[in-house]
Amino acid sequence: MNTRAIMSSLTLGVLSLMTAPAGPRAQVSLPPVQVPDLPRIETPVDLGRTVDQVTDRLDPRALRDVRLARVRDLLRRHRDVIEADPQGAPIRRSEILAFSPTEQALEAARADGFTVIRETSLEGLEARIVALRAPPKMSTRRALKQLRSRDPGGTYDYNHIYTESGATTVPTGAAAPTRAVTPTGAAAPTNVEPAAATRARAGLIDGGVDAAHAVFRNAQVLVHGCDGRPVPTAHGTAVASLIVGQAEVFSGAAANASLYAADVYCGAPTGGAVDAVVDAMAWLARERVPVINVSLVGPANAMLENVTRALLARGHLLVAAVGNDGPAARPLYPAAYAGVIAVTGVDAKRRALVEAGRGPHVDLAAPGADMAAAALNNRYAAVRGTSFAAPIVAGLLATQLHAPDAPGAVAAVQGLSSTAIDLGARGRDKTYGDGLVGDSLRVDPRVAASPLSQVDK
Repeated sequence: MNTRAIMSSLTLGVLSLMTAPAGPRAQVSLPPVQVPDLPRIETPVDLGRTVDQVTDRLDPRALRDVRLARVRDLLRRHRDVIEADPQGAPIRRSEILAFSPTEQALEAARADGFTVIRETSLEGLEARIVALRAPPKMSTRRALKQLRSRDPGGTYDYNHIYTESGATTVPTGAAAPTRAVTPTGAAAPTNVEPAAATRARAGLIDGGVDAAHAVFRNAQVLVHGCDGRPVPTAHGTAVASLIVGQAEVFSGAAANASLYAADVYCGAPTGGAVDAVVDAMAWLARERVPVINVSLVGPANAMLENVTRALLARGHLLVAAVGNDGPAARPLYPAAYAGVIAVTGVDAKRRALVEAGRGPHVDLAAPGADMAAAALNNRYAAVRGTSFAAPIVAGLLATQLHAPDAPGAVAAVQGLSSTAIDLGARGRDKTYGDGLVGDSLRVDPRVAASPLSQVDK
């Protein structure tokens, strides 16, 4: 692995989403808004179908269009709160984020007609994010340009919305036994070993987790976001199970560890916005969670970049999915930031997923298809996408790094990379990075769909 870039990011001393769940349709009609043209998908695609059901019919060059078609659908259904940036990425309408702005800059913005609508204190990172609403009749694009022009030394950007990078099929098979959940939504561990003080700890930034699922029986799931209101999602539950889950027929990479799960969607159409993602990162920094999994993708964003750099400088490891826009697509973030461990997915034959991103930033490969994960309502589902490869790598790293520590983070990555199975071109390459890890953790969906009591041990 190229550890020079990782070490450079880890030793910095200072700061320098498949769509989000859709909410109810808006009842207020607004004037039409010009949205940049998005590429046309020549082969009709049902947006309700999963990636693995359409990739056999799509040319790899058109894979990027699948997610963009979903983005177009999101923009169409929620035009009152979401619009597109100049490149077509979804953003919260009329909102600009400022990174730790000075009071003078905020006063100047207010004088120009901007309104402060939210402030998020990133206590674990000694920073804050301020959300500004553009003046009436000013476009979001013009608002960003004006703020940057008036405060050249400040950091401003759109409030981008990040989307999931994987899909689950309709769950099948027998339900697992149920169990109690604490009122806060955190799983109530029973017969937990090892003791909580010595558990591996991993962080998750995703949709909500169904902590009542049986695979989390001996894990500890602590939750953040949504004002303490649990909003379980299929994606978040599946990713979480691949980190800390365990059952007779299933095991995550860090089975029975402590999972710090931040829900950045909360069932809202604007879920997955940057300010929610960085707030989750700050929470995980405060809790000193050493390894953080992010199976979300989107464009480069100044807020996300600054907070990512701050976490890396403090010795945290960030693991992220490279995304499913296809081999010809531009790199997606946060996976493409220097120092982030970018993970691609392979199928049961150890072939790179046709939809997986490629590039020099790819670090490792892990199972990402032909596999099962936990689903809602105590069931399992078949999953596909780089979303489900990243948590396997995160879980493996969490068993090696028990506290944020820059040298320890580099050593953990080097140790894991040294066990990787070289695939593709000899040595590190743009498809598989340093190679495949965690292959033994793949659980065949047909096995997971069997009644637990009838599975051969």
